Amino acid sequence: MADTNTTAYEAHFTRGPAQLIGGAGLKRLTAFRVDETGVLLGGAPARYRAQTAFVPWQDITAVVTWQQRTAGQPLSYIGVQRPTGAPLLPGPNSALTPEKTAKLAPHVDHQLFLASRAVTLWKLDTERLRAAVETYAPGVPVLAHPQE
Repeated sequence: MADTNTTAYEAHFTRGPAQLIGGAGLKRLTAFRVDETGVLLGGAPARYRAQTAFVPWQDITAVVTWQQRTAGQPLSYIGVQRPTGAPLLPGPNSALTPEKTAKLAPHVDHQLFLASRAVTLWKLDTERLRAAVETYAPGVPVLAHPQE
């Protein structure tokens, strides 16, 4: 059954060979979702099930977009800020140490880095993101972290 909820925000990965390798086949993989229950951070297509994390609204203090400097174009990320001491989420960044995240993105808190996903193989619509967060969690800010 199709989702008829037009206020929810959901973005899907572009289908590619990684999905076939990862066992997802032609199924549409959700890269990022905001709905009445919270935020879903999709895992990398090749390790989707193991890396996907769901965070309920009561565990989110902000939704944050940020960028990591690279040799070419900056890499965009989206993540959720959570209370200090929140348990680690599964994800592609979960094994990174504070020292490593400080080298990769010194302007981003280690915990936020770990609770973020790169915006690759999908597009982020910030207007729809803001509308969905405002609808489901009006007290949770959507922040754009400045790049340093």
